[in-house]
Amino acid sequence: MAQSKWFFHPIMIFVYSLLALILSLFLYIYWYVKVSSGMIELIEKFDLPHDKVLDIETWVVIAMLSILVGIIMMGMIIIFVYHQKTFQLYRLQNNFINNYTHELKTPVTAIQLYLETFLRHDISPEDQKPYIEYMLLDVNRLSEHINNILNISRFESNKAHDTESLDLAQYIETFIAKYADQFSQAKIIFNNQVSDPLMFEMNIDLFDMLFRNLIFNAMIYNNQEPEIIIQLSISKKKLIISIADNGIGIEKKYRNKIFKKFFQIGKADDRSAKGSGLGLYMVYNITKMHGGKISVSENPNATGSIFQLVFPKKWRIMNV
Repeated sequence: MAQSKWFFHPIMIFVYSLLALILSLFLYIYWYVKVSSGMIELIEKFDLPHDKVLDIETWVVIAMLSILVGIIMMGMIIIFVYHQKTFQLYRLQNNFINNYTHELKTPVTAIQLYLETFLRHDISPEDQKPYIEYMLLDVNRLSEHINNILNISRFESNKAHDTESLDLAQYIETFIAKYADQFSQAKIIFNNQVSDPLMFEMNIDLFDMLFRNLIFNAMIYNNQEPEIIIQLSISKKKLIISIADNGIGIEKKYRNKIFKKFFQIGKADDRSAKGSGLGLYMVYNITKMHGGKISVSENPNATGSIFQLVFPKKWRIMNV
């Protein structure tokens, strides 16, 4: 049964069609050559005029037919590739819907449980406080998920974002302190290799999202105590921000795919997928919107990865 399914797989059907087309072209040319050979023999036998029996236009017809068949083959290949990409996008969207539904349902279920507890039991205001704090955390999670969806729409519509010039090193220090509670399970080190203040044109909300996604990924995909090193440097007139971690790392075959929308490594191998598959897609777009490029490589000093953001413009050094 499995073999018959593979026999009728779209890829196999495409291969069969392609082979049939090539075979048809071959048989046509072979038949024409045979007929032409027979005609030449008749011409020589009966001493007929060559220009009336064999015309150069027939070879032009063969050439044109070959070109047309080539165009048809190219069209088939393009349609096939488009179909495969569409199918892959559909599968990724399906995974996204399933995962994101879970991401939205979990905090809603938790909030509902806390509220039902308040209704059924007489709880003192002092005892209610931790539950309220948990609910606020869940509300923040829901808000973050909704903002992610809204930001995806903004990225894809290329809507402009307000920017301001800030000291980048000071911003990173403020960011680490601002989200210290959320990053309490990780050791975060900031290594600033730029001595003078470095002013950078940025949108704070988007850069917060960028750093949070990278740091949370480093914490989630980690089998030991997370250690994250953020380094700020300048090389060849380019601003470089690198985020190195000691996590489980990213295999080389996935490094060019992880920035695609909905892509999750967990769906491609045995690791369980976490999140929505949108985090690194947003990181890529935020970097691009600020005129930069992002890449990922293996961490030579640990088991994890190094995400490197390179910005050739939108920054300047303030001499003090």
